Amino acid sequence: MKKFGKIALSVIASAAIILSCGCVPLDEYSSVPSNDSIITSTSTQSSENSIGGDTSGSTSSDSTSSDASNFDTSSSSSSSSQNTSEPDNKPSTGDGIVATHGQLSVKGTNIVDKNGNPYQLRGMSTHGLTWFPDFVNENSFRTLRDDWNTNVVRMAMYVDEWGNGMCYMGNKQGSRDMLEKGVNLCIELDMYAIIDWHVLNPGDPSKYTNEAAEFFSAVSKKYAGFPNIIYEICNEPNSGADWDNNIKPYAEKIIPIIRENDPDAIIIVGTPTWSQEVDKALANPLKFDNVMYAVHFYADTHRDDLRNRVKICVNGGLPIFVSEFGMCDASGGGGNNFVEAEKWLSMLDELNISYCNWALADKQETCCVINPGAGAGGNWSEGQLTESGKWIRNWFKKHTNN
Repeated sequence: MKKFGKIALSVIASAAIILSCGCVPLDEYSSVPSNDSIITSTSTQSSENSIGGDTSGSTSSDSTSSDASNFDTSSSSSSSSQNTSEPDNKPSTGDGIVATHGQLSVKGTNIVDKNGNPYQLRGMSTHGLTWFPDFVNENSFRTLRDDWNTNVVRMAMYVDEWGNGMCYMGNKQGSRDMLEKGVNLCIELDMYAIIDWHVLNPGDPSKYTNEAAEFFSAVSKKYAGFPNIIYEICNEPNSGADWDNNIKPYAEKIIPIIRENDPDAIIIVGTPTWSQEVDKALANPLKFDNVMYAVHFYADTHRDDLRNRVKICVNGGLPIFVSEFGMCDASGGGGNNFVEAEKWLSMLDELNISYCNWALADKQETCCVINPGAGAGGNWSEGQLTESGKWIRNWFKKHTNN
């Protein structure tokens, strides 16, 4: 979730190396843009956002990481189950998470399970898969399931991050291999998996419509019939990408491609301004079943104004999925604000809105849940978790994963 606003692309490219630590210009962040037609009261957030700015909500936690050079398309762990081969094409059996709840669908504003009962997904998002590949392993995901009580993992596959060669546009096969490795692990562990087309750059998802069509045709064909799979077709539209003219037309092209192979899966669609202006989708929703709309928040930046927007949209009948959030500010750094985070998650629990925390990684950044050097092998002790990691793990453990 990074905003460079109207800065020229040439400046962005030259700055990418400097910003590899995850920092961005200080004037590029701020509160949620107000919308008087939807929000009856908005608050000034300059005092709430340690870095100030104009109209973003972006976060440098999604930035090009210096760990990118460590990526190897053959990366794997000792687990023999980690591979990109075809998984067994059969539904889960037994009393596990997906075996119990099966194919999820959208009814009103709720996710419901195969029995029509409201169901909530709670879990972690990976950081960029090709920057932190070591975390895509069986023990890591199993720890999230059994110790953290989560039931979903979001696979963040970056599409094109300022010309970074590790992203999908520069490394299609390697990116798909890492994503499919993670999805296959979720299938084997009887968890749900979100396939995230992580469009951050370019801000307009329609710039890569052809590539998205090719990708989603392939993965929806591969995973058709697996109730585990959820598709997120554009992570965070930004930099002026408009709902009516850019995002919705893009979704109207990509959703039928997925539906041709996988007619029942839930599809999450990003909303303008880093998935904050969900009210634009409320005013002009997509005409497809089993579609949800993304909201992203970072608790120390996005407060009552965005929470009010979510409530208004839910009351208006719009199904929302919080596919990314953090307890810190929108830069991915600064201090955590657990008071605001608890307000957010308590509201989401009350409204049965599903959510994924950013990020399963050991980057030295407030939003990441594993301490640098603690390793990606799972079974983490409290001492190996960051402040964010300890808090979100304890929050998840208050719930049940099935």
